[in-house]
Amino acid sequence: MIQLEKGSKKLLNAWAFYDWANSVYTLTIASSIFPIFYSALFISDIKTVEAFGFEFKSTALIAFVTAFTFLVVVFTSPLLSGIADYVGNKKAFMKFFCYVGGLGCIGLYWFSLDHIYISLLFYFMGLIGYWGSLVFYNSYLPDIAFANQQDKISAKGFSMGYIGSVLLLIVNLAMVMSQDDGDAKLQMMRYSFVMVGVWWILFSQYSFYYLPKGVSSGHKVTKDVVLNGFRELKIVWKQMQSNLRLKLYLRAFFVYSMAVQTIMLVAVYFGEEEIAWGSDSEKTMGLIVSILIIQIIAILGAVLTSRASAKYGNIKTLIFINFIWMFLCFYGYFVKTPMQFYVTAFFVGFIMGGIQALSRSTYSKFLPATEDTTSYFSFFDVAEKIGIVIGMVIFATIDQITGSMRNAFLFLFIFFLLGIILLFRVPKNAITN
Repeated sequence: MIQLEKGSKKLLNAWAFYDWANSVYTLTIASSIFPIFYSALFISDIKTVEAFGFEFKSTALIAFVTAFTFLVVVFTSPLLSGIADYVGNKKAFMKFFCYVGGLGCIGLYWFSLDHIYISLLFYFMGLIGYWGSLVFYNSYLPDIAFANQQDKISAKGFSMGYIGSVLLLIVNLAMVMSQDDGDAKLQMMRYSFVMVGVWWILFSQYSFYYLPKGVSSGHKVTKDVVLNGFRELKIVWKQMQSNLRLKLYLRAFFVYSMAVQTIMLVAVYFGEEEIAWGSDSEKTMGLIVSILIIQIIAILGAVLTSRASAKYGNIKTLIFINFIWMFLCFYGYFVKTPMQFYVTAFFVGFIMGGIQALSRSTYSKFLPATEDTTSYFSFFDVAEKIGIVIGMVIFATIDQITGSMRNAFLFLFIFFLLGIILLFRVPKNAITN
């Protein structure tokens, strides 16, 4: 096993390369091909499925399962973070979740409504594998890079992930669109799930080969170590009570991020069910093109948002972006044609990249003088995921009860409005209680 020095170019590139390996999951499985495939399994007039003793609307079921998965992530992330900070063999944990996720993607090849439980288990494995491996992947950054290298190599990882995922999505799109028959298209989608799993597992081997075993090798995992992540979150919570600006900002972020993340997770399902595409081929092409539009425009949005925040301030820029989100929730209720959906995708992409980047950087700016930034960002991530759970449950419940995703989208309007009100309450300067 090759041991590379901290900060070496090869080690940094090997770490960043894991983004190339795993980002195909988020784009193909979470955002594009799988939502289209899942919706296509249902007969046009029958959009319900029996599961867990209830009859679910198709979109509500997948939203509930997604919410449950993130709930598991919420409770396991602090445990994993505590272990990652202490245990010597963090690479073994990262490998485990990588392989669970990759095998889950491959298992989606057999996804069917007739075997809904094992099918949903494969979906769960992919999602939990992706987020579980990220806990350890992110924890490697201070181990392999010096402080002045971390921003650059982190950005490089993001770029590599974006390029790799878009390349594979284009290949998958070509495979699907090469078929005229609906069943043949579904078969190509099944192949694309296998390709994602193989890609993820195969390309991660380069990272695993060069990444160190861990910086504190030989230590045993005890009960105190396992619970350490929760203790750190509790400490951060107490410290926040004396930092009024940070506390009020986090409240606002929690509310509006709940709606933002929910929209991002269900947008393709909405497009598949609520938009009048015409033929199935036009639907498939239109939805994937919409995803590509969102991905590309998000980069431009992040850059322009950064410039706007430099000129007008972070809070004012976030308030403006939330106003746009609020308008899109209202506009989305009336969207019916492909062109209207493309316009919506453009604006979602534009403000999606901006609000994510600016929200995290604003939180970073509001942090008190401390060396324990890891615990604060762990708290931030847990808050974000709890918001996803609540947002997805609310969305799925409204979709299930009313039978329309449009009503659920319109309801999210309230969260952006509350987010704006809370952002107005954030003081300009640091204030302690």
